[in-house]
Amino acid sequence: MSGTATPSPAALPVHAIAREIAARRLSPVDLVEDCLARIARLEPKLGAFVEVYAAEARLAAEAADKAIRSGHAVGPLHGIPIALKDLVEIEGKVATGGSAVWRDRVAQRTATLARRLVAAGMIVIGKTHTVEFAFGGWGTNQHLGTPRNPWDAAEARTPGGSSSGSGVAVAARLVPCAIGTDTGGSVRLPAGWCGITGLKTTIGRISTYGVLPLSPTLDTPGPMTRSVEDAAILLEVLQGADPLDPKTLGHRDAEPMAGLRRGVKGLRLARLPEAERQDVHPEMLAAYDRSVEALRDLGAEIVELSLPRRFRELGALSGRIMAAEAYALVGDIADNPDLPVDEAVRPRIRAGATISARDYLRALAERDQLKAEFAAAMEGVDAVLTPVALTPAIRLSEVDQTTTPAFLTRWVNFLDLCGLAVPNGFTAEGLPTSLQIICRGYDEATALRIGWAYQNATDWHERVPPMAA
Repeated sequence: MSGTATPSPAALPVHAIAREIAARRLSPVDLVEDCLARIARLEPKLGAFVEVYAAEARLAAEAADKAIRSGHAVGPLHGIPIALKDLVEIEGKVATGGSAVWRDRVAQRTATLARRLVAAGMIVIGKTHTVEFAFGGWGTNQHLGTPRNPWDAAEARTPGGSSSGSGVAVAARLVPCAIGTDTGGSVRLPAGWCGITGLKTTIGRISTYGVLPLSPTLDTPGPMTRSVEDAAILLEVLQGADPLDPKTLGHRDAEPMAGLRRGVKGLRLARLPEAERQDVHPEMLAAYDRSVEALRDLGAEIVELSLPRRFRELGALSGRIMAAEAYALVGDIADNPDLPVDEAVRPRIRAGATISARDYLRALAERDQLKAEFAAAMEGVDAVLTPVALTPAIRLSEVDQTTTPAFLTRWVNFLDLCGLAVPNGFTAEGLPTSLQIICRGYDEATALRIGWAYQNATDWHERVPPMAA
C-alpha cells in the first residue's frame, strides 16, 4: 500500500482538477493525454475498459481547451474526462451490457445522463466493464473479462460488481471519475472493495433513460469518484427531471454543495444493529467501529436502532423482484443454451422463470408495506451507518457464485433509500474497508454532508493502490 499520490494530473480529484483548469495551470489536452497514457500503461494489467475513445477524447479536449481559453467555459467540469459503465448508451457506439451476446450491439440512442455530462463539458473517455447484464456483486465476467482489483498486485481479487470496471478505473487513477449503476449494491460494492467513494442515488433522482436495465423497479445510476466532494459535484449535473424517464418527475432537486461543509454536529446517526454484526469480518467491524467513534468525536449523536426485519430477509425479497424483472428483459437470451451467457449469471436470470405473477406482485406489495415500517422505525434518525460489505475483497479463486456479497446493500435499494460508500481503513493485508452512510430517499445531501465531514477528518480516500503506480 502506498500512502502518497502520484504527480499525475489524472491522480487529482475532480474538484482539484477543476481549480487547476480554471486557473489555467492545467490544460484539458494535457489531462486527457495523461489519462490515455496511464490507460495504455496500466490497462493490460487491470482490464477496466471495454473500449477507450482515444481519438474522440483528444478532439473533445482540444475543443474544451480552446473554449476555456477564449472565455467560453460552460462550467467547472469543462474538459474533465469521465468513464461510463457499459450499460450507458451513446448513439453509434457499442453497448454490450457486459454480454458477449451483445458484443456488436450498436446503441440507437444516447442516455440522458451522458447528454448531461457532455453538456457540462465533460469528456467521455471510454466504457468500463460490468458483470453480464449487471447481475452480480462479485465483479466477475466469464466472457468479456474480470477487471483486476488494484489493491493486490500478487493475487487477483474481487473488484466488486456490477460496476467493476468503473471502480477499478477510478481507484487506479486511469480516470478521475466514472458512472456506475446500482440495483442491489453495484456502485457501493466496487467502491468499497476498490477504496473509492460511490453514491447510490434514490430511484428517480437520476434518469435511467438510455441505461440498459436489469430491474427497472430498483435500478439507479450514480457517480464513482475519489472524494465525497466530487460525488456531490457530479450529482448536481446528473440529477433532475427527464420527460423520457417518468420516475424523475415531481422531485425537488438536491442541493448537495450547499450544505456539504456544515459538519455533523447535531445529527443523529444510528449504528449497525447488534443482530447484524455477527457475520461481519473482524477487520471490517473494527474499521466500522472506529468510523462511528470518529463521527461521534465530530459532534454526531450515535444512537441504537431497532429495525423490523433483518437485512438478509430484505435482500431476499429484493432478489425476487430483481430476478423476475431480469427474466422479463433477457430471459430469452438466458434460456438459449447456444448463446455465450456467463455460467454464473444464467441461473440468476433463469430463477425469474420460477416466480409467478402473483409472487412478484406480492413482493412489490410487501415492499410498499416495509417501506412504511422502516420509515417509522427510522423516525428521528438522520442516517444509518453500516459497513459496505461483510468481508474485504476475496480471491477470485474463492468466489462462490451461488452467493451474493450484497447483504448490507440490497436492502437500501429495496426500501428506496440512498447510500454513500466511503473508504474507512485497511486490513492487515492492505485491502480497503468501507463505511456505508444510508439516508432517507431523496436525502443524498445529508449522506454527502456526513461523508464529507468524515473524509475531511481522515485520509483513507487519498491512499493509492499498489497497481496504480
